[in-house]
Amino acid sequence: MRSTRVWITICLCLFAVTITASSQAIRKPGLWEMTTNMTWQKSPMPAGMNMPAGMKSPFSGMTTTTQVCLTQAMIDKYGAPMSQNQRDCKVEDVVMHTSSMTADLICNGKMNGKGEIQSTWSGGNTAIGKMHFAGTMQMGQNATPVEWTVNSTSTYKGPDCGSVAPMPMPQN
Repeated sequence: MRSTRVWITICLCLFAVTITASSQAIRKPGLWEMTTNMTWQKSPMPAGMNMPAGMKSPFSGMTTTTQVCLTQAMIDKYGAPMSQNQRDCKVEDVVMHTSSMTADLICNGKMNGKGEIQSTWSGGNTAIGKMHFAGTMQMGQNATPVEWTVNSTSTYKGPDCGSVAPMPMPQN
């Protein structure tokens, strides 16, 4: 269960940082606050498994809010912050438009599958995104089908990231 939570967190972070993608003319470097809501169409939780009383399953849907520091270097190179912690997943086929972007999330490893990423923005202060992922997740010795959708809203907070450090740029 712990490794599943780690993978979910990695995927949510990857989605959150990808969702801020935009063109240089519109995207503003600085602090962005992102709220994501994840819903499961196929949960990796075994059928019939119940959570202890008072504990919510991590597969029943969750909303998280994070802050990301978007640098000009990230905008210039990727259009969005990109983490080195992507492990077995990578973003491919990024297509940038004036007020939107699309990309694929390809995972090969403990999680296998493909996600479609979409982001749209109005002006330079708000972005709305969606990612739909379908594939399998390694659960012990078995590969379990998974499918989820993440909807996200990000809001520009200002040019100063304060104590939020930018993610390191990936090495090529």
